[in-house]
Amino acid sequence: MKTVPKEISIGELAKKLEMSQRTIRYYEEIGLLNSIKRIEAGRRVYTEDDLRRLKLIKRLKIMGMTLSEMQELEAMWTIEKSNDNVLRRLLELMGNQLRRLEDRITDLNILRNEILEYQKRIQSKIDK
Repeated sequence: MKTVPKEISIGELAKKLEMSQRTIRYYEEIGLLNSIKRIEAGRRVYTEDDLRRLKLIKRLKIMGMTLSEMQELEAMWTIEKSNDNVLRRLLELMGNQLRRLEDRITDLNILRNEILEYQKRIQSKIDK
C-alpha cells in the first residue's frame, strides 16, 4: 500500500528549518526547489522531499557553497539525470571550499598569534 506524502505548509516548513518564508520562496524562484504543489488560491504545499532538499541547501550554504553553484548542480541533474556527474562536481566544489577554509584558518592563526603578542607587549608596559 502506497502512503500519501504529508503536505506541509510554508509556515510549518519555515519553522522546522529556522528559515524565513521569503527565503523558501526565493529558492523556488531561482530553481532550487522544483515541483512545488499548489492548492486552492495558489497556496504552496510542501512535502518531506522538499524538507530534505531545503535541509541540504541549508547545509551546503553553511559549508560555503554559493547559490549559483547550487543552481549549477540542479541544472546538471535536470539535464543529465545522472547522479554521478552531479556528485563529481559537488566533490570538486567541496574541495575548493575546503582549500579556502584552510587558507582562512592559516590567516586566523597568524592573526591570533599577533594578538597574543600585542597582549604580552601591552601587559609588560603595564607591569613596568
